[in-house]
Amino acid sequence: MSSDQVPPVTSIGTPRITAGFDEYGRLDLIAHQEVHGGFAALSSGELIGLADRIELRGRGGAGFPFARKVRAVLDSCQRQDLPPVIVVNATEGEPPSWKDKAVLTRGPHLILDGAALAAAALDAEEIVIGIADDGIGQQSLAAALAERRMPVPTRIVTVPHRFISGEGGALVRGINGEAHIPPGRKVRSSDNGVGGLPTLLSNAETYSQLAIAARLGPWEYNAVGIPEEPGTVMLTVGGSATAPAVVEAPTGTPLMDVLTMCGADIGPGLLVGGYHGKWITAEAAKTVTISRKGFAKVGGTLGAGMLIPIGSSTCPLGEVAQVTQYLAGESAGQCGPCRLGLPDLARAVTLVALGGSALENVRQAAGVVKGRGACSHPDGTARFALSALEVFARDVELHANGEGCGKQVRGILPLPYHTDQGARKLAVDWSRCDGHGLCSAVAPEIIRLDANGFPAFPQTPLPPWLENGARKAVNVCPALALRLTEAGKK
Repeated sequence: MSSDQVPPVTSIGTPRITAGFDEYGRLDLIAHQEVHGGFAALSSGELIGLADRIELRGRGGAGFPFARKVRAVLDSCQRQDLPPVIVVNATEGEPPSWKDKAVLTRGPHLILDGAALAAAALDAEEIVIGIADDGIGQQSLAAALAERRMPVPTRIVTVPHRFISGEGGALVRGINGEAHIPPGRKVRSSDNGVGGLPTLLSNAETYSQLAIAARLGPWEYNAVGIPEEPGTVMLTVGGSATAPAVVEAPTGTPLMDVLTMCGADIGPGLLVGGYHGKWITAEAAKTVTISRKGFAKVGGTLGAGMLIPIGSSTCPLGEVAQVTQYLAGESAGQCGPCRLGLPDLARAVTLVALGGSALENVRQAAGVVKGRGACSHPDGTARFALSALEVFARDVELHANGEGCGKQVRGILPLPYHTDQGARKLAVDWSRCDGHGLCSAVAPEIIRLDANGFPAFPQTPLPPWLENGARKAVNVCPALALRLTEAGKK
């Protein structure tokens, strides 16, 4: 799947969010109204009642009940005598996910409808839509806003296309003109969000589902899917799939129906819920139905709807090591256990893939970071790595005994590296390196020494917050063996 092009969109059953995509490609306002029709405004009580009756939960990964969010914002508004702000999180910074971008580029008015419903019901001050600065969806969204009148002032804010930029606190900080990283301590956006106002923040798909429900009403909306999780869900199928796609499917749909539609070779495992999700076995995948409870039964998570089969022709441990290195580099760099611990975890996973480390080292490194960050990034990364070692236990054995699995790393798990953006990485001229060890002393968060005293570090692009340390390490190398290179070069 291309890293800069939205994949095809398809559906199982009658489409709702993706209705009209086949006929119109992108729905402008006229096409949108023809396909979806109009809707009536709701009071705050009606909004909460609708969200409760359709069991609407956030579609960005956490699955928090939408009605509970609305109640919290209303309570805060009354307590502080302040108006709220509506925030649409359409940043989608996780490399394997495309569902929100698919709606942004092809059905943006549905997102705007949901935000407008919430803004009118809560008498909001403004609507802010956060999107990534990768250019995907911004033109479509701006054109949609130009075609219609919103009930309150509405603006688009772009944030850096990074893994953590879509975390709720990071998005609010970015909108407020601060660094696009999670706050150092927990802050409830419902109490103190954009501009210090109570803020209702939810995912782009969540607002789209709200717009669908406002038109259909709870009875018709709940007629599709399973009773405890009614409606449809947007999924991104990538990995080994020969026909990767964004798929809209009713909850309760057998997972294998979705994977078969996309030509997916599961191989030894399937990643569900993205890079903060979990791996499940091919056998477990055959028993799953699409829902939060369905995935939970086999130890997985629906998350933001990413399904990534590893396939039979790629090295699972090599793929997992690359992503763990990437996730370590995506740390905001503000929490010590995350800043120092995730590189340790990445190194431990990489050494397992190379056949030179015990699993206990990975478990120990994961235990150091879990529950010790300002956001869920350390926990999610640890979950991703630990579940991989469980599901790919046979591959771990093959790598440990020196045989290896005999398969190459093919980039089945996508990474967002673009050398034209100036990404840099460390490299060593091994003919010069004498193992002085000074580099690890000045940049311990990047470089460790291996068993023979030579530098070891992830072969992935450096995040901006690590570049200064890397330059210091380069400058102190007495043999001039260490250097910074463009990420795409050897």
